[in-house]
Amino acid sequence: MHDLVIRGGTVVDGTGAARFVADVAVDGGIITAVGHISAQGREEIDATGKIVAPGFVDIHTHYDGQATWDSEMAPSSWHGVTTVVMGNCGVGFAPAKKDKHDWLIGLMEGVEDIPGTALAEGMTWDWETFPEYLDALERRPRTIDVATHVPHGAVRAYVLGDREMPGAVPTDADIAEMSRIVEEGIRAGALGFSTSRTVLHKSVDGELVPGTTATKEELIGIGRAMGRVGYGVFEMASDMKRDWDEFGWMGALSRETGLPVTFAALQSIAKEMPLEEQISSMIAENDNGANIVAQIALRGNGIIMAWQGTVHPFRFKPAWAEIEALPWAQQLVRLKDPAFKARMISEESVFPESDIIDFLRIVAGGWPVHFEMGPAFNYEPRQDESIMARAITAGISPAEYAYDLLMQDDGTGFIYFPILNYRDGNLNFLEELQTRDDCVNSLSDGGAHCGTICDAASPTFMLQHWVRDRAGQRITLENAIKRQCHDTARLYGLNDRGVLKSGYLADINIIDLDRLKLSKPWLAFDLPAGGRRLLQKADGYVATIKSGVVTFREGKMTGALPGIVVRGPQNVLMAEAAE
Repeated sequence: MHDLVIRGGTVVDGTGAARFVADVAVDGGIITAVGHISAQGREEIDATGKIVAPGFVDIHTHYDGQATWDSEMAPSSWHGVTTVVMGNCGVGFAPAKKDKHDWLIGLMEGVEDIPGTALAEGMTWDWETFPEYLDALERRPRTIDVATHVPHGAVRAYVLGDREMPGAVPTDADIAEMSRIVEEGIRAGALGFSTSRTVLHKSVDGELVPGTTATKEELIGIGRAMGRVGYGVFEMASDMKRDWDEFGWMGALSRETGLPVTFAALQSIAKEMPLEEQISSMIAENDNGANIVAQIALRGNGIIMAWQGTVHPFRFKPAWAEIEALPWAQQLVRLKDPAFKARMISEESVFPESDIIDFLRIVAGGWPVHFEMGPAFNYEPRQDESIMARAITAGISPAEYAYDLLMQDDGTGFIYFPILNYRDGNLNFLEELQTRDDCVNSLSDGGAHCGTICDAASPTFMLQHWVRDRAGQRITLENAIKRQCHDTARLYGLNDRGVLKSGYLADINIIDLDRLKLSKPWLAFDLPAGGRRLLQKADGYVATIKSGVVTFREGKMTGALPGIVVRGPQNVLMAEAAE
């Protein structure tokens, strides 16, 4: 008798092979048979007419703080994700000396828009070194497996101490010590090292993150730590300025160590190199023996604007400044006042001094690229669906139309502003990238951007939009599953998951593709200290199974917590098993 048998589902096994109808047997947390299974299971699930696929592996998340206090790991766990890799973009909380706790929180809050009050309240800081942080993570069971990078910001602050500031140049001894710490972290179980080199990433005090001004000598010196260990991924976000020659040093590091380097590949106003040039530069280095992999997002990385969110179009109005510090109930009373509304709409915005002033102006009045976000919102909206277009049709100003949108549902309405990956007003540029082995589907930022972005639902969006509903060119279900399971897992050496075959970890999704549907996001205030976060659920996940244990049924947590901390690369668990 098997522990679990999933009967009669349409198996999409993660390899890219054609789907087929089969049973799946699980024993001891491992898949032991796929095919016709006559033996019974202690537990059985009828998957007739449903998709049976591997659990999703999300390699770009920021649950570094949340993972220390939360077992559910929402919202990623609500969307079929069974493994996350966190510690991306050079931000995290280990290693950490006591006098740098607040600094690291401020760095995470500024870069990833995670409330600092929630981090300060939720984390116990029962670690200093990176290995001790992994030990602390292991003390909490979860619905999913977690793995992490060693983050540049924390390492640099640990070594440089009070000398850490934008433009600081580490000595050769400093670089050697940072490399030693990274090596220690990799040997303890980290899957890689991460950094950030973009002006969009700043601390809560407005300072550039440590990696932005790092030299290639520092980056390569640290990266060599992974070469000494023999595994690990170097992950980076960057503005891709041509004079930085990012692809040159990434290629050199990859060739020297034999290890992959991965970067966030986006259409971005902050990137000097357009996406097409980023991809062609990557290809040139890979043709010369490097292993560089582009992480791509499948929808516009968009700000969700709301009165209680981090930003909205009226954020810089003098009238808003009058009520910004008030409790929400009092704000809502003022917002409903017709005279106050008239002031807010008519006043000119007053912008702070900023090196991203052009971006702030688009936030405040970019009506042609702002979109109404309703319950059945299409994340690939057309130009005639913009606030500008709809305001013209309604015969009112775009500002008034936007104000009324935000006032929907008692002041909880949303406006969508895709700031990245939507230069052309569509997602057509991503079609070709879905066929490339040097690109992986990523950049969900799960756990981060709590008041502005809700892209942890990216795996669901991929299936709903790109596989099933998109008006333009779609991707096959088999390719979508492969890219979100096998490909992401293999990049990080997680060779024990992402495939439904005997001997692999029994991380499994049972999905009703016909009724798969994203719900409308909402703002919750459920983080420690009442911190806010945008959340989004989905219908259609019949069950999610982690290591052979059902963790979610129809979107509801079962209470099972089989998730562990993944330490280092993983191999297939057992040889091909008979029924």
